[in-house]
This record gives sequence, structure tokens and C-alpha cells, in this order.
Amino acid sequence: MVDHTQASKTISLEQYGIKNAKVQYQLSSEELQNITIEKGQGVEASSGALAVNTGEFTGRSPQDRFIVKDDITKDRVWWGNINIPFDSDAFAKLYDKVVGYLSEKEVFVRDCYACADENYRLNIRVINEYPWSNMFAYNMFLRPETSELENFSPEWTIVNAPGFMANPEVDGTRQHNFAILDFTRKIALIGGTGYTGEIKKGIFSALNFILPVFKNTLPMHCSANVGEDGDTAIFFGLSGTGKTTLSADPSRKLIGDDEHGWTNENTVFNFEGGCYAKAINLTEENEPDIYRAIKKGAILENVIMDENGVVDFTDTSITQNTRVSYPIFHIDNIQVPSIGQNPKNIFFLTADAFGVLPPISKLTPGQAAYHFISGYTAKVAGTEAGIDEPVPSFSACFGAPFMPLHPTKYAEMLSAKMKETGVNVWLVNTGWTGGPYGVGSRIKLKYTRAMISAALNGDLDEVSYETYHSHSVFGLLQPRHCPGVPSEVLSSRRTWDNDEGYYKAAYKLSESFRANFKKFEEFANDEILAGAPNLKPE
Repeated sequence: MVDHTQASKTISLEQYGIKNAKVQYQLSSEELQNITIEKGQGVEASSGALAVNTGEFTGRSPQDRFIVKDDITKDRVWWGNINIPFDSDAFAKLYDKVVGYLSEKEVFVRDCYACADENYRLNIRVINEYPWSNMFAYNMFLRPETSELENFSPEWTIVNAPGFMANPEVDGTRQHNFAILDFTRKIALIGGTGYTGEIKKGIFSALNFILPVFKNTLPMHCSANVGEDGDTAIFFGLSGTGKTTLSADPSRKLIGDDEHGWTNENTVFNFEGGCYAKAINLTEENEPDIYRAIKKGAILENVIMDENGVVDFTDTSITQNTRVSYPIFHIDNIQVPSIGQNPKNIFFLTADAFGVLPPISKLTPGQAAYHFISGYTAKVAGTEAGIDEPVPSFSACFGAPFMPLHPTKYAEMLSAKMKETGVNVWLVNTGWTGGPYGVGSRIKLKYTRAMISAALNGDLDEVSYETYHSHSVFGLLQPRHCPGVPSEVLSSRRTWDNDEGYYKAAYKLSESFRANFKKFEEFANDEILAGAPNLKPE
């Protein structure tokens, strides 16, 4: 695909306080890759992709993410350890230091936008210290045509200076790295970290505030695709649950793999122009779309290669969080533009390492809101130091680190849309069956795909969900039959062959759900509270 976003015009950064900089404006992806290699900041893999090392940080740093507390945010943001307040005057001083640091340097500037629906479009100017960070912005944000650049007026600005180190005692940060949103100045200020995900998630966090507050539109941390009949499916899920894998369906067109908005006109639009996928254990057999997208124009982060540039995707010696970013047009079967109509099915994906939750179940509106607010998955033994058995993990709205408002605000919007549209909501366990991690086995991907296909094409509308086939602890309606899936697989309890052990694990998980939900109880209505799992009988 031809890069249509090169521009001949030059721009000044004086208005941002960046003086006498050598401005590289709107360079092509190929030019940025070549400059990165020339500067010794990256190498070319055998696939043609650019491979870089992001340095000290190979993932986001949630404790160093701040929001400026001002007249716009003070009474709206859900302040706490996720949304940490930052003083407006301190921001101004730190901003001045960062732009002073960038002055007289070579900097890379890109005009781009977020939100595929032009009614919600957010124009963005990205100012990067490093060329590969600017290439990431090309991949991940939407790319204006050359003609649109002549009169381009940015609404938000991202200032990204990985080499600038803050002084916590003077600057008000926790440590030397920071990612700060200022909704009055409309600036995302990022420093001290080369991890590119901070650039993408900064704008996602901003939209998670802007869209519900000012546009009455639900922002979602989800993937989405559309079928031949024009029906849209939405997939929520935390890392490792299969969100990207399951939304990449050869029979359906991909809208996007991570961030979307759901409008009052009942359309779903992608925020982004690319994908940022985990690369750990990547194989062409299991993830053909992602694997084939790794070519010239893609950026591999923190991977290990041999002397011939061949990547070892199993090597996690730098990080478990190896990544690849690529523009969405690297995927063959995509929806253009990235907008879907008529959402019919929503899937909440969870990798339950306790083997308790059924592989698929249908949720009531109250249960859907409860599980959406909970955002459950499980950490598996061995993935983090000190974890030797499965640990429940909850992230509100399946994306708590990026949600500035109280989670119940998003849940109420989702519930209203469910009732208004009659959309089906399914809880899909892509985790373990026949016992917990270490005893049972991971549910086969072919079964999960078959269950999702059955839900999408209406086959599960025709089967019975009798009361005695509901999950006695979680109250979930389990289908008795599903094409392509053995009936015994559909009941998690039956796969255990150990009722006592199963119920012990189920009630233990139920207690974890309820303990996590205590902080939301005072904000939840009776319908949502009724979606909670049952407690162990006395």
C-alpha cells in the first residue's frame, strides 16, 4: 500500500516552546526505518520489519500515569491509584523543561488522527525525540491524505521525549519517567520511557474521558469485526485471553483489535489505524494474520534475533511483553473504513486458570454489567515472580488503567445499549477445563472458535438453556449443545470428574469476585448487584 501521508510543507515548533529544532515532518515509514537503522537505534529483521529495544521500560508504568487536576477533571475523574492527580502549575513547569530539552535537537513530527468516524475525529500532532517512536505513531494512528495536511489543525498534542529524565523531588513525579494528560491544555506529555505503548494509551485514556463526557459515546477496550450480513461483534478481554486471535476471523472483516467507540447511532468505530499485538510464542499456524503482518513497515519491540535476523518468538529474555506494531492494512481482510453497524453479539473473554467458568455462557443484562465492571481473568503460575498457583486478576471494564471515569459510568452506558439494541452478551472462558492450571488443560482453540461461530450465526439461539443447566455458583446459563463441540465440554463441572474439588474452587473464585466488587457496590444498582455469583451455603 502506498504511503499517502508524506508532505512537502515544513512546520515550526516555536508555538510549543521548542526552539531551533531540526524538524522532520511527516516522513514516510520507510524513511523513518532507515533513519532509525542509520542512528544505530534499530536493526532490520529477516522479515523486513524494524526491530528496536525500548530500553529500561518494556511495558507501561501505571504508577507513573497522571492526570492534571483542574476545572475540567476535578469533579469528573475517579481519582485514586489508577487516576493519580497532578498539579497544573507543576505540569506547566515540567512541560517547559521537556520542550527546552527538545530544543535544538532533531525531532520527528507527525500529524494524524484518532477515530475512524469523522463525526468523532480527533486531530493529533505527535512530536517525537526518536524516529522509531514517530514510525509507531504512523502505524497506530489514522493517516490523513496529503491533501488534508495543508489545513490540518491539531486539537491534541503528544510530546514524547524518552531521553528526558524528571527529577521527582522537583518535578512532582514518582520517579524519572512519566505520562501525564492535561485536558485543559490538551497535551499528553511523556518522558523517561521509550515504551511506545504509552503514546497509544495516552490518547486512548483521553478518549475514554472525552467521548462519554462530551459526546455521549461509549469507549471500549475491545476488538471488533463484521460479518457478511453487516452484523458487528465486539470482543472484550484482557491480555492473554484471545481478543486479537478470536477477532481475526477469515469469514469476517476486522474493524480493529483494541480500541473502539459505540455511538448513539448504533455504530462501532475504531480509534486506531493499526494493531499492537503481543508477539510472545507467535507462530504462523496459531496466529496467521499477525505473523504475516510482520513485514516492512512493522516494528518489533524487545525481541531476540539470530545473526540472520530471524526472530525467536519464544525468547523472553528481555521481557514477556514482546510486541509488534503494524498499520491495519497489513491485515488482508479488513473493514474500510473501520466502522461497523448493528452490533449483535458481545463476547467477554476470560482465561480462567481455575477451570471453574464454563467455556461459553449467555449473560443477562445484570450479569453482563457485573462481569464488565469486574473484568476478570487469571494470572497463571510462573508468569510472575512469586506466583506458584493461579491468581484472580480484575481490571474494571477490561481496561481499568485507561479509564478516567468511575467504572460504573461505562457499565451503565453498556447496559443501556444492551437493552436498547437487544444485543447478546456471552462470557467465553478461553482458559482451563478439567481442573485448574497444572491439572486440567487449556480449552482447545478449535472449540472456542466453534462456540463463537455458533453464537454469531444464531445456532445458540436454537438450543435450550434449562434452569438445571445454569452454573449453580455463578448462575450462568450454559447451552446444552453446540455444533462442533462435545456436549461434555460445555459443562465445566462435568470435565473435572471431581465434584468436591470443583465446587471448592468455584466458591473460592466466587469469594474473589465479591471481594473485588466491594469497592463498586455503593455505585451499582440492584440489577447489577443481582449479577454477582452465589456465596457458599452455610
